[in-house]
Amino acid sequence: MTITVEQPGAAARLTPTFDGGALAAELDGVRQHAWQRQRIYGGQIGRASQVDWTCLALRSPGGDGARTDPGGPGPEDFADTPWSARTPRAREVLRSIPAPLRAVRYMALGPGTRSHRHFDMKYGPAWGVARLHVPLTTNPGAVLHLDGEEHRWQPGAFWFGDFSRDHLVANEGTEPRVHLVIDCLVAPELAELFPGAWRDFLLGGGAVLNRPATPLPGTPGEWECSFEVPETFTDWEEPDGAFLDPAVPRRRAAVQEKDGQLLLTYEGAAPIRLIHIEDGEFRYAGWSEERTVQLRRGGGGVVLRSRVGSTVRCLALPENHDPR
Repeated sequence: MTITVEQPGAAARLTPTFDGGALAAELDGVRQHAWQRQRIYGGQIGRASQVDWTCLALRSPGGDGARTDPGGPGPEDFADTPWSARTPRAREVLRSIPAPLRAVRYMALGPGTRSHRHFDMKYGPAWGVARLHVPLTTNPGAVLHLDGEEHRWQPGAFWFGDFSRDHLVANEGTEPRVHLVIDCLVAPELAELFPGAWRDFLLGGGAVLNRPATPLPGTPGEWECSFEVPETFTDWEEPDGAFLDPAVPRRRAAVQEKDGQLLLTYEGAAPIRLIHIEDGEFRYAGWSEERTVQLRRGGGGVVLRSRVGSTVRCLALPENHDPR
């Protein structure tokens, strides 16, 4: 039986603590490059920030050093960018995190800058994602307003924040506020970095716990198929479980082999690489197990799944017999 517990709050101080001064000194080697404005992601790279909020990516989809967005489902998973090689102390921090890493960015909030109040859809443990912060430079005027509380995280401290909740950041000081911001998938091992009540929450049904990838049985071509999928299942910010509504229109989807990989294509959308978990169930490259697709070799239908904490919603679909 799964035991669910209430989330202890919106933020948690993690272990260990890092050498904030050494991490900040490392910034000098990458500041000669002009950092770019942060961008959002919602199925594709979106608009740039309208305020002085800039980024430098250490990990990004495909290792693209010019990406400043957090990424999402696509043909490539996350990889180190060329900037990572120039930041060995930051790499040490990343190696200490016992979970699959997604986007990793230096994020700088300029003096006199204030973001708008917002929330980041599905960027929380309930959907299998954790956003971690290590502050590098700050000042008394730099503050995070998260879920009604003020936070002034100090250099070298290691923090988790649930940024699916209402928040804004402000820097009323005269120097930039720079954080190393790490997105990762929630795994059981990650819970060991959290205080006790948070471990109980993460392991007791409050989080989607992502499973490791496993080798694909058989050949990729044996998994090719096509089917009709509710169009809300192709929207990464759709309300949880909306794809179960029988009135939702459907779109054609196809799983095809390309260069030894399996790609899922929705009608009118860019392909998404599938990553095998187990028993024919796949998550999307760049995404968590918030949603998965389960296939059967040689036909036999498709099962769509979405997860929120320990809640799993399933929809079985018949397979078409023309994958092309």
